[in-house]
Amino acid sequence: MANSNGRILVTGGAGFIGSALIWALNKRGFTDIIVTDILGQEEKWRNLVPLKFSDYIEADAFRKKIHETPAVLGKFATVFHLGACSATTEKNASYLVDNNYETTKELAGWALAQQARFIYASSAATYGDGAQGMDDKNDNISELRPLNMYGYSKHMFDLYAQRHGLLDRIVGVKYFNVFGPNEDHKGEMRSLVNKAYQQILSTGRVQLFKSHKPEYKDGEQMRDFLYVKDAVEMTIHFAETATTGGGLYNLGSGEANTWLTLTNAIFSALGKDPKIDFIDMPEVLRGKYQYYTCADISKLRASGYEKPLTPLSESVRDYVQNYLVTGKKLGE
Repeated sequence: MANSNGRILVTGGAGFIGSALIWALNKRGFTDIIVTDILGQEEKWRNLVPLKFSDYIEADAFRKKIHETPAVLGKFATVFHLGACSATTEKNASYLVDNNYETTKELAGWALAQQARFIYASSAATYGDGAQGMDDKNDNISELRPLNMYGYSKHMFDLYAQRHGLLDRIVGVKYFNVFGPNEDHKGEMRSLVNKAYQQILSTGRVQLFKSHKPEYKDGEQMRDFLYVKDAVEMTIHFAETATTGGGLYNLGSGEANTWLTLTNAIFSALGKDPKIDFIDMPEVLRGKYQYYTCADISKLRASGYEKPLTPLSESVRDYVQNYLVTGKKLGE
């Protein structure tokens, strides 16, 4: 870390990327970590069991302390704000505005007031259908048109940070399609790798959505798939290298792969022949579906991130064989 002696806050720390981030910090020897989240009735608490951290505070209690007695929390060197409602199908816009926008504003102001490094999760969903490009070097972010309220709630804070001159001091990371261990609790928001594995166990087959655009054949819709182990290395990079300053950064693999390529890699990891059925996409998704995403990660590379990315087939094999088959969490 740029300040290896300071305390670290991870919001959403029991979640998918948050718990993977703590695992990666633990591997570096960092354990003076405060975790906040909303554990509720989900099983995501299991992600925390193998991890080392100094304290856990429920998100509502943490938010109240920021408002009423911020000094009682002490000083932090780095704040990783990954806590959010990440359901792209969430329809309660008021909830998303409060949870993803207002909370981020409050945390950013609190972190900057104590000169902590603030790194927050934006999203590739802010790019919408990609008609305006997926370029993190373009400052005209007001031109972006997210396709769902989740993407817009993330976009709202990006715009706020830009309007108030914060983007030269804080880092927003735009995760593309992240998959990997510790996502079991995410329900319908789990990656295809996780869902497909369960389908193969129960039926021996995988269902993929048909294409409803003639320029894409069934199963050839494309995504930038990023392994969570790579995603957290990229995220920590911005805490380790304070000279990167601030700004918005794409975090992806830098290449687009088809759903068929991904699905074939899952079958291969299990030593099985592919058996795929194509089903109609639900009407509710058709107007909000991204047919192509690919991260331009040249800005990330220019910031000094030099680590190689895990090839898709290798990352799928690692996830399937070492976590899905064994039922293990990161750190076990």
